[in-house]
Amino acid sequence: MTATTRTTTGQNEPFRRAAPPDIWNGSTPATQILVLTMRSLRALVIDPRMLLISMLGPLLMLVVFGQIFAGMAHAPGFPEHMRYIDFLVPAIMMTTALQSALNTATGLIQEMKSGIISRFLSLPIWPGSVLLARSLADLTRTSLQLSFLVLISFLAFGFTPPGGAVGTFAALGMALIVGGCLGWIFIALACHVRRVEVMQGIAGLVTFPLMFASNAFAPVSGLPPWLRAVACVNPMTYGIDTARNLTLGRPVGGSAISAISISLAIVVVSVILAVSGFRRAGAPR
Repeated sequence: MTATTRTTTGQNEPFRRAAPPDIWNGSTPATQILVLTMRSLRALVIDPRMLLISMLGPLLMLVVFGQIFAGMAHAPGFPEHMRYIDFLVPAIMMTTALQSALNTATGLIQEMKSGIISRFLSLPIWPGSVLLARSLADLTRTSLQLSFLVLISFLAFGFTPPGGAVGTFAALGMALIVGGCLGWIFIALACHVRRVEVMQGIAGLVTFPLMFASNAFAPVSGLPPWLRAVACVNPMTYGIDTARNLTLGRPVGGSAISAISISLAIVVVSVILAVSGFRRAGAPR
């Protein structure tokens, strides 16, 4: 008779400790930026009035400044054989991109007050991803603004630059680069000031010389000597000059290098200041 041997599963095996569960350390910064950018853009879909109002701003500037400074085309020092509308549209592109950055800073302050920023900072995310996402979302909106501006300028104001569609959209890209980089000045201010009223007051002091102490509405040669000296160190001057040459089909020369170099230097310093201030933005002042 054969003996039956019974074994108990695991009776003679060593005790095995359960492996600890994986700890989620957050998504990659690229994923964070993508998700937060789509979150900001969703507001334009939910309320299209925001996009419509933002598109009317550049159009209003084009109409007002086009009428006020139209006689500038006959002034001494103005480029020969150039209509003022061809001179003005690239400048409006650049100033629109700059002003859109102010909306980025204002929206950021409002989110700090609402408490959503505190919730973001409690998550395992890189603080800079929130700022970059806000900037990218507003750059997307700005690109729609500028495209609408170019379309209306062509249909209603006879804007037909010699550079054609390629030169015009290259100028649009230059406006986004320069305006987006300079806009980080406002984002850095927002991260430290954290009050809409104070932010708007400081932004006015910064925006006014950037816009008017440049070649936006008049050639630099026609400015007073002291204002001409300010315009020569203003990155907006080089950005507008590059955009203007692109739309006119002319060589950009060193203006593009100067515009991008100065803008990149500004954005590097501004990003560092913005992130350092944003880390302390858990509670609004």
